Amino acid sequence: MNWIAALPMYNVTPALAADWCSLLADVLHEAAPQTRIVDPGDDLVTFWRRPDLLISQTCGYPLMRGLCERVQLIATPHFDTPGCVGANYSSVLVTCAGATGEAIEDFRGARAAYNQDDSNSGMNALRHSVAPFSRNGSFFAETIRTGSHLASLRAVADARADIAAIDCVTMAFVRDALPELAQTVREIGWTSTSPGLPLIAAREVPPAMIEALRTALEEARKADPVRAERLRLKGFSTLTLADYARIEQLQDEALAAGYARLV
Repeated sequence: MNWIAALPMYNVTPALAADWCSLLADVLHEAAPQTRIVDPGDDLVTFWRRPDLLISQTCGYPLMRGLCERVQLIATPHFDTPGCVGANYSSVLVTCAGATGEAIEDFRGARAAYNQDDSNSGMNALRHSVAPFSRNGSFFAETIRTGSHLASLRAVADARADIAAIDCVTMAFVRDALPELAQTVREIGWTSTSPGLPLIAAREVPPAMIEALRTALEEARKADPVRAERLRLKGFSTLTLADYARIEQLQDEALAAGYARLV
């Protein structure tokens, strides 16, 4: 098999994208030197399902909504950011810096921005946070699908939306690299925690290669501590699908409250 690889999830700036690519290159040099690093394109769901995928990173929500049948878990990163504890993460709830609301329940009838329908951090966790305050299956006056967490932040900053839930790792990178954008929003709370974005491989990847990738990830992290600090990367855990069932629990609790859609 001619393997391919890409890390598409936390490329908040070109410099961060270069760091993630550099880390991936070091991992592959140790574990699978013939692997090609590729551009995954915009259709990540199709990319993640490729049988020649050696390593990539996905969101936990699509993982638990069918992708788990096509991939296996390699590792889940630990990040040195507010909102992360070990392999778990949460989303920070943000509003415009000049807004008056202090908690999620103050935003009834507001406009919410979210990145994607299949996002745990931007949609599922926000839906779970809002569900206890919903009435007749609704809470917001309008929802805006932006396509990315950066776009959601800009929608709030530009007053096109009133609130958004931003992956805490993305938010930390924004504070580091885009401080002007970070200063346009204000934190009002946090969503519940769940396991972070996992590194995955196709089912076709042999178990020995999965173990080699796990070893190479840790070695690559340790080999360049300055790069690891820029990536806020401090380790990895090996989780199971049972751990990721927490994401389905967030979904099911929102459904039980009668709040099926982010509306």
